[in-house]
Amino acid sequence: MIERTIQTEQLDASDPASIARAAAILRDGGTVAFPTETVYGLGANALSHEAVARIFTAKERPSWDPLIVHVSDRAMLDLVAEVSPRAEALIANFWPGPLTLLLPRTSRVPDAVTAGRSLVGVRMPAHPIAAELIREAGVPIAAPSANSFGRTSPTTAAHVLHDLNHRIDAILDGGPTRVGVESTVLDPTQTPMLIYRPGAITSEMIEPIAGVTRLYHFAPLGETPQSLPSPGVGIRHYAPRAQLILTNSASELTRAATELTASGERIGVMLPTGWHAPPDAATFAWGDWHSPETLAQNLFAGLRALDAGNVTAILCPLPEAAGVGLAIRDRLQKAARPK
Repeated sequence: MIERTIQTEQLDASDPASIARAAAILRDGGTVAFPTETVYGLGANALSHEAVARIFTAKERPSWDPLIVHVSDRAMLDLVAEVSPRAEALIANFWPGPLTLLLPRTSRVPDAVTAGRSLVGVRMPAHPIAAELIREAGVPIAAPSANSFGRTSPTTAAHVLHDLNHRIDAILDGGPTRVGVESTVLDPTQTPMLIYRPGAITSEMIEPIAGVTRLYHFAPLGETPQSLPSPGVGIRHYAPRAQLILTNSASELTRAATELTASGERIGVMLPTGWHAPPDAATFAWGDWHSPETLAQNLFAGLRALDAGNVTAILCPLPEAAGVGLAIRDRLQKAARPK
């Protein structure tokens, strides 16, 4: 465990002086949590081994799990990665935005960023605060989600503070994030291209631009973590502290709630609009079941809210495996895996 001696600065992103302060911290080798369009990231100078190490320490993240590098322009991209014609097409169509590309790394990237792998994950965030912060810092920023390793991702500054207060140098508060689930992670060096983590940029959007994709099936239980190829795959992740139980229908959710309540569990439910709330269950108003974008935006906030209510089990229905619904299912299935 690390000593909790850092005084975490809370900065208001609406104040240009706060962005300047956060950029200075990053240039000096410190850690700053900041909003992107997906979730809040925990950033450090991607070209500094010492700065990157502070991310791993703050999150208690294992060294075998690689990081994603965030850039603000093409010159910064060229510092960290080599870009193929296929990657150029994807960049032209989806950047800035929630698409991470796995590209051959340059020698400037420390081994700690890629966990020794030959490819580095890179993206250009669309959030104006993230873009301005990276520009002002003047260096590419390595940034996984700003939460304790393996736990529910943060979509507000309050979520970051709950997990990482006194562990990081600053939090740049830009309000709730828009997308709510992490970026799509795509390897365009393979044929067909491989989606390691689904997100808001879907295969239906990618394929007309750059060709056929296939979805990586995350590792079976017991696979050695060091062998995993990309951020966000393979192990229990995005998990609330309560046991997460997934259901395939409203009727199945009701039956499970009845059985769990009878056995003495304190139940929380991610409840879509119009669904019947089980008796004696804490509920989170998840949103319109037919709007996967809304469900994605509210997903992690809902899991955190139910956790804060000290429930022992959270019931959550699985949306259709299409579009952004596929990304929601990916996060929920990983969060529900056994420890």
